[in-house]
Amino acid sequence: MRLSTVERVSTPLPREPALSAGARRLLEDCVRGRSGERLLIVREPADGGYYEPDAAEATIRTACALGLSVHSVEAPIALADDAEIESFLDVLHGFDHVVFFARVGDQLRFRGSAALRSATMCYTLDRGMLDSAFGTACHAGLCEIKALAEAALANAREVRVSCPLGTDYRGHVSSPAGRAELGDTVLRRFPMLVPSPVPATGFAGRVVLSRFLVGTGSRFYEPYCLPLGSDVVAEVAGNRLVRFEGDPVEVRRVEAHYADIAGRYGIDPRHVHSWHAGIHPACTFGGDARRDALRWSGSAFGSPRLLHFHTCGDYAPGEISWNVLDPTVRVDGVALWERGVLHPERLPDGVPLLARHPELGEHYRHPRREIGVSG
Repeated sequence: MRLSTVERVSTPLPREPALSAGARRLLEDCVRGRSGERLLIVREPADGGYYEPDAAEATIRTACALGLSVHSVEAPIALADDAEIESFLDVLHGFDHVVFFARVGDQLRFRGSAALRSATMCYTLDRGMLDSAFGTACHAGLCEIKALAEAALANAREVRVSCPLGTDYRGHVSSPAGRAELGDTVLRRFPMLVPSPVPATGFAGRVVLSRFLVGTGSRFYEPYCLPLGSDVVAEVAGNRLVRFEGDPVEVRRVEAHYADIAGRYGIDPRHVHSWHAGIHPACTFGGDARRDALRWSGSAFGSPRLLHFHTCGDYAPGEISWNVLDPTVRVDGVALWERGVLHPERLPDGVPLLARHPELGEHYRHPRREIGVSG
């Protein structure tokens, strides 16, 4: 693994007319950085083809202006194995805060380490996203909505997931211990995009897979995206994938893809681990998901128009993601997500929450719909 040296940013980068509003939201409300604290910005190579460098640069400028002691390091695009992960984690020690504008953060998001005690994974891929409604929406309010959604899902007698293509998947969280065992990521997310994953244990049904299968960000492999010529139905019982149904040619392609990825990493191809839906009403993707599946899978998943499953591997997030477009999620009969629109006012205590965060409420009343797929 090639890793550049950590560099101290001794002076702010050239002055701008104004500091980044999104970077201030990130640093003040999510990272909670304070003047004098040591901040490490982890970047990807400029030619990595995933993050544009301007988002990290704007955050460095803003952090310097806020009085933080800013350092920067260029990370590899991906970490190949546990030895590389441990070597990389050693670099992160000694800082009060770490912010990832790099895919390696996603690889570390379920790994416990003292080096990650105040680490944040940033999903704004460029300066435009950072300073858009996506990056500047009220972070505290989104975290509150996340907590309310988690409580509603955990305590429900029945949760039912459906979609316009025919998904019908239902059940309930079988025990509080099941959710506690799963837990959430060890890294903070910015922006806040999804609630904690719902364990597949206790659920069963049929999930319609359309358009493509894509990786989860846990590892990066080729082909990362498998286009589907027609819909394939996955029948699921608890944590087990029972069978795929559909056009025989497509089913064989999907089965071969699962066998290939599972064989590379020595994992269980039939394991269905968990699922969750996006909660950020201003999450968008401007490109074509099929042409840019890697960037799409790492940013669009926060939209309420998408619900995704973690499969292929008995751990979160698995290696292959199922993406359900425009889901309806009924919690004890109440449609919290309805055809890809999240209604936080239908959550217990959701109305006063939106009253406390009126700008966020406006985003939910006028959600963005552009996420790189048609339908």
